[in-house]
Amino acid sequence: MFFWWQAAILGIVEGITEFLPISSTGHLILTGRILNIPSTEFYKTFEIFIQLGTLGAVVLLYWRQFFNQKLLIRLVVAFLPTAILGLVFYSLIKKYLLDSWLVVVISLFLGGMFLWWFEKKYQLEVLTDSLADINLKQAFLIGFFQALAFIPGVSRAAATIIGGLILGLKRKVIVEFSFLLAVPTMLAASALDLYQSQLNFTNEEAVFLAIGFVVALIIAVLVIRWLLNFIQKKNFIPFAWYRIIVAIIFTLVFLL
Repeated sequence: MFFWWQAAILGIVEGITEFLPISSTGHLILTGRILNIPSTEFYKTFEIFIQLGTLGAVVLLYWRQFFNQKLLIRLVVAFLPTAILGLVFYSLIKKYLLDSWLVVVISLFLGGMFLWWFEKKYQLEVLTDSLADINLKQAFLIGFFQALAFIPGVSRAAATIIGGLILGLKRKVIVEFSFLLAVPTMLAASALDLYQSQLNFTNEEAVFLAIGFVVALIIAVLVIRWLLNFIQKKNFIPFAWYRIIVAIIFTLVFLL
């Protein structure tokens, strides 16, 4: 069984985690296990569909940027690697990876360790300090970094942000580019899944999708604004420790 309050909780989880470097997909999988939600085809579609709520938050806050032709070209170029690899591996990912809590906790733990090491040891050189200065090569390579997030628990936000920092983008610039890149990425993933499901939802399931969408949108708006303020003062080490602790806790919960 699936209930409206579960849809609302999952919407909150998605809204909080989508743009933070802690993996929204991983948290949805773990939350689903805690709430004892059966891993049905509808639930897998729900996990993907509510990402449209966070997409709506980006559009709401950054709609002017989507009229910038130069930036749009960069977003398309960055999206291409993800789109191609996603089409190739979509069925495999949905069938085998989206049910695995073990994949999630391993990815969370290793990703947390790498994020901690990166922030502590990596010497960053800022070459690009505005969205307008991102070049095509940087955009394309960021797209490859984003594709790492096909593995649940890796985090699309973490992959793109770290990739952008390595390529010399200023922290605020890559964070905002990551927000914007989420739009074509999540829109394509949701559209593909909805097409394959042939929009064959019951009225009750449609209500669940709507609840998850609206809740995720509202929460994501708040999180985006908070994150932009956070990165002005701090790095991502707190998120690294969070990932490591969550991975350990969930491993103990599921094994004991």
